[in-house]
Amino acid sequence: MRKVNVQGMEIGVMGMGCMGFSHAHGDPAPREECISMMRKAHEMGVTLYDTADVYANGHNEILVGEALAPIRSEVQILTKFNPEVAPVNDPANGTVAQQIEARCDASLKRLGTDYIDIYMMHRVPDDLPIETYAEAMKSLIEKGKIKAWAMSRAREDQIRKAHAVCPVAIVQNEFSMVVRNIETDGSLQACKELGIAMTPYMPLASGLLTGAYRPGMKLEFKNDDIHRTFSWFTEENLEKNQPLFEMLEKFSTKKGCTYAQLALAWVMAKYDMMIPIPGMYKQEFIDSNLEACNIVLTDEEMKEIDETLATLTIYGDGAEWRVDQLRGMLKEEGYEVEKSWRK
Repeated sequence: MRKVNVQGMEIGVMGMGCMGFSHAHGDPAPREECISMMRKAHEMGVTLYDTADVYANGHNEILVGEALAPIRSEVQILTKFNPEVAPVNDPANGTVAQQIEARCDASLKRLGTDYIDIYMMHRVPDDLPIETYAEAMKSLIEKGKIKAWAMSRAREDQIRKAHAVCPVAIVQNEFSMVVRNIETDGSLQACKELGIAMTPYMPLASGLLTGAYRPGMKLEFKNDDIHRTFSWFTEENLEKNQPLFEMLEKFSTKKGCTYAQLALAWVMAKYDMMIPIPGMYKQEFIDSNLEACNIVLTDEEMKEIDETLATLTIYGDGAEWRVDQLRGMLKEEGYEVEKSWRK
């Protein structure tokens, strides 16, 4: 697998989104299977593992830390804290830097490591100047607790201002064939100009672009499964999105690959420092997705795909508020997202 140099770290061009091992994709696989899959992915070339303190209320960090412990020096752990949901702007709780450091220390403990390769703001609120956050991250780097820092859902102005204070390693915004905002909102252009890597989340639109969910399948989702609330997956919208599946069929047939492999290859072709992090919580997903690294789309093919995408109307969405909707449903149902982590 090709690697990308990100502030001195050699990172495989496809990372592993680890959330699905414990949250949002139905009942997770048994704990030992999840650990085995993460280690197997490394044998296949994966080096970047993406988690967050919020995934399964911290249990995902515990799992990732345990899985990667034997290969810790060979991989990069990217974890996150969210200053939007849990603000750090109340001086009664200490300085901004102190509050972020406390969050970082908690993640370090759960991960069972003494440093985090990439520490990310899970969201970038406007409650404080972005420079304040950047200074706090700079302090963590100087203390050796993190190697680099990153931002998720960041605007162009935030990226440029933050980078001027402390170089940003990675920006993580949503990007896929059906959500292409970064190509027009300036965030991708800023990353290209500043040499910042991009780790797009939901590069397969939570499986919509795999073709696994089609009209007429009478889909039933239950428990901790984001497909319950993402409106891409209603029967009505799957039917309306038939032209999308026809596009995927046409170009994947031409390239001799799966829908998912085409969609990932298209994402990676957009920028030489693009490192998608699809959820790979089943071995079949790991095997298939990593093959996308070997698919080369020519400029002509990219142009043709882009022109086709421009003609499509995508029905439904995977809006963030729908994640909160699912959490509310699970609370009402008494479902415990941590249950699979109990030994």
